[in-house]
Amino acid sequence: MDYLEFFLYGIIQGLTEFIPISSTAHLKVISLILGIDEPGPSLSAIIQFGSVLALIYYFRKDIFNLRIQYSKKFVDNLLHERLLRSVFISTIPIILLGGIIKVFVPSFIYGILRSNLSIAIVSFLMAIYMFLADSSKKGTINLKNYKYSDSFLIGLFQALAIFPGFSRSGVTISTALISGWERADAAKYSFLIGIPAISLAAVVEFFSSLNKFSAFSFLPLTLCLVTTFLSSLLAIDFLLKYFSSNGLKIFIIYRVLLGFVILLNL
Repeated sequence: MDYLEFFLYGIIQGLTEFIPISSTAHLKVISLILGIDEPGPSLSAIIQFGSVLALIYYFRKDIFNLRIQYSKKFVDNLLHERLLRSVFISTIPIILLGGIIKVFVPSFIYGILRSNLSIAIVSFLMAIYMFLADSSKKGTINLKNYKYSDSFLIGLFQALAIFPGFSRSGVTISTALISGWERADAAKYSFLIGIPAISLAAVVEFFSSLNKFSAFSFLPLTLCLVTTFLSSLLAIDFLLKYFSSNGLKIFIIYRVLLGFVILLNL
């Protein structure tokens, strides 16, 4: 049973982390519907590393080319390279908000905001926001002509992903579209800023839950990580190819249906 549960956790995490339908909501709701335990923050932290590795692997050519380009003075140029600086700017809000919540109201997110009713409401709100984004005019901003203010705005909305149900990819892609970004680059930038954001969230939960890891069996956990990695790769590739041509419509419909399913299971 452990193998089946961990396999399902990996599939859900991998597919829903990057497709704009909220991984947290699905891990919670599907666990409820199937009658299995919710993974909880400690296990969620581990399987998030599988998603991070998938991001790094998928964009390995971009990362490798950057390293080659600056190999002679890589350390000196690291903080001065425009894209890396932009990713850092986009990451600041989620660090600040996450830190404030972790220090001052550590139980807040796992209380009211993690309830099924709250997640259902957020799902409907996200559907509306994604609809507005999908209906916006075709943008002209891309990874070559964006401003740092664009990076900060997307990062500001990315911080909402701390709250269960928002979907980090959904809110960042939608914010980019409303701001006037081209679809392909909006999705790619969302994934790039996801590397530090997801990594930091996983590291924080990892060290906060060290005492609980002894309860996990090694082989089921390994299966979960591998499953998360592979399903994350599929999700990233699918979204980049599908979204550029088709937009967010199918995900908007799904979020509305998800909201009703959650309400029916209250």
